[in-house]
Amino acid sequence: MARFYDYENWGIIEVLRDQLDNGQLQVYCVDSIDAESFYNQSTHPSARIIRHLQYEDYILEEVLPFIRSKNNTDVMEVAGCSMGAFHAANIALKHPALFNKVICMSGRYDLTRNINDFKDLFDGYRDDNIYYNSPLQFMGNMQQGDLLDSIRTSQYIFAIGETDPFLANNYEFSQLLWDKGIPNNLYIWDNYAHRPRYWRQMVQLYL
Repeated sequence: MARFYDYENWGIIEVLRDQLDNGQLQVYCVDSIDAESFYNQSTHPSARIIRHLQYEDYILEEVLPFIRSKNNTDVMEVAGCSMGAFHAANIALKHPALFNKVICMSGRYDLTRNINDFKDLFDGYRDDNIYYNSPLQFMGNMQQGDLLDSIRTSQYIFAIGETDPFLANNYEFSQLLWDKGIPNNLYIWDNYAHRPRYWRQMVQLYL
């Protein structure tokens, strides 16, 4: 449920200052509507995932064309931390032709699971929309074909703290991708590492 300006408030933009000033990177920080979708306990889970899909359409139909209008580059990275890591992996694996590199920091990749204090965000409810937005589920059943071939052409980086409750989830997801012939790098950081001071270090290494 973070906001677009948190990347600046957390100092993540500042540590990329040299790359930004030199024109090596352009960064677009997109606002979150997680409070209206996954974390909206006032609506039925089916409405939560539909709201997320509306948000994803906004990314695909408005944000990405806007970015290309500013810089028609052939290189597009998607990155996120915590819930943003889920968003990054989810959209990239469903639309692999749009992204060359995926950087996921401190994330989990199946929102239907209870993991320690982090609950199933759909309260036990399941439907096709939820399945196709649960990367650990839809990737596990993905068959050989053009989509899987396209996924293999992107670079995938996962970073997670050694005491993060999502550590096992990351090991499982990384191994699943390898089983599907999708190379990826999983980096295990000291301690919990689910904090901006770690994410500042991670973006310097991985973006």
